[in-house]
Amino acid sequence: MIKYQGVTIERDAQTLFENIDFRVEEGEFIYLIGKVGTGKSSLLKTIYAELPVADGYARVFDYDLRKIKRSQIPYLRRSLGIIFQDFQLLTDRTVYDNLEFVLKATGWKSKQERDERIHQVLTLVGMETKSWRMPNTLSGGEQQRVVIARALLNQPKVILADEPTGNLDPETGHNIVALLHEICKSQNTAVVMSTHNLKFIEEFPGRVIKVEDRDLKEESDREASELKDPDSSELTPETQIDQECGSSDSNMS
Repeated sequence: MIKYQGVTIERDAQTLFENIDFRVEEGEFIYLIGKVGTGKSSLLKTIYAELPVADGYARVFDYDLRKIKRSQIPYLRRSLGIIFQDFQLLTDRTVYDNLEFVLKATGWKSKQERDERIHQVLTLVGMETKSWRMPNTLSGGEQQRVVIARALLNQPKVILADEPTGNLDPETGHNIVALLHEICKSQNTAVVMSTHNLKFIEEFPGRVIKVEDRDLKEESDREASELKDPDSSELTPETQIDQECGSSDSNMS
């Protein structure tokens, strides 16, 4: 579904990756790990054509990322579910309206079909009773569940999750990764998730790719189980929250 060969990625005149290979197959769960600033988010952005590929072969589904036209990008993104660390929900409308906005924008004409799909995805993430709530009345974990529901609306083949637990407390973050893992298995949807929390790898197995020195290194099962990084922000959810997100409260009321 996703295949990169000999790819170079640049941003602001800086080379982030050089001559990398990367692939994603149906139903895989993939962790992208690495220190802050190594390019994990930038790699994900190239997949949904937010950041261009400078060189090499890069294909996502039937789209050549080196040649993709601006008019084709919305169609590419309809086959992808994108989950952001900072949620990016529309704060002036309800959960239901947030989801309906996406469906309308992606061509769902029937009100009944929109209602049914919204109910389906909210039920899948355990938020079916909160469609009328405003985002700022939800906890951080609840908001992230809504974001996952939004990502699932158009039945994506691949979910890209950029630090989805970064603004959440450890228990809530654990529950979100468990949900993504279950979606991967039950829906046969590939998930590519960047994270600093290596503990998730032990409980929710998947392919592990380490981002380091402008390259991607696939870790074996044994290497993955023994991974340690001198950057303490990669060791626990608590230090990740402290170092990257400050002291913001993820359980808003």
